[in-house]
Amino acid sequence: MAFHPIVSVGSGKVFAYEALVRGQDGSGAGQVFEQVNDDNLYAFDQKCRKTAIEHASRLDLGDTGSLLSINFLPNAVYDPKACIRLTLETAKKTGFPVSQIMFEFTEVERISAPHLLDILSTYRRLGFLTSIDDFGAGYAGLDLLSRFQPDVVKLDAELTRNIDQSSVKQTIVRHVISMLEQLGIIIVAEGIETQGEFSCLYDLGVDLMQGWLFAKPGFETLPDVRWPDALRSVEESKTA
Repeated sequence: MAFHPIVSVGSGKVFAYEALVRGQDGSGAGQVFEQVNDDNLYAFDQKCRKTAIEHASRLDLGDTGSLLSINFLPNAVYDPKACIRLTLETAKKTGFPVSQIMFEFTEVERISAPHLLDILSTYRRLGFLTSIDDFGAGYAGLDLLSRFQPDVVKLDAELTRNIDQSSVKQTIVRHVISMLEQLGIIIVAEGIETQGEFSCLYDLGVDLMQGWLFAKPGFETLPDVRWPDALRSVEESKTA
């Protein structure tokens, strides 16, 4: 596993660490997913959850107060209550707080809406937080939001890429932010790589961000966060 921070610009703290699957030699997720098929999908999903919690516990992530964001594959979940048992057992065994676990899924995976809603509702009842990744790029979108409001929505990187150079993207994101805020959903802008993207999103009111501008994923470690110059300027102006 590699861990990629989601930072809170306002507090200067790490909101969450997303666990990203890696090969044993540190190879990227693409090479790992090439080996995943229908026959081993369930076992792979379960192994990823267990490994993420074990590594996070070993790194004392629970003591930081930050969330652990675990990506899961909805199509690997045949029954929400049965498939969550290993996760609960691992959290109990390692002492990792269930309240600090957030389950994240991408809306680019085709899945039956009733089945997905059953999964998300079950996870919420068990005390887990839920998050939609890549919002704005997949199949679920607004229809899913009308049926279930997750705790967190992550704006797709294509919406944030070069947003400082696109008035169209700024208009779209501004209205998406307003909608999510009215629904009581926490917003994360992901894929932030440049100072311009950061500054533009900060001006639009986004507090939580994720991207290589702040840190690259740390292989089996919690990486140090690099706060961009624009953030320092903002903080200095507050105390001036």
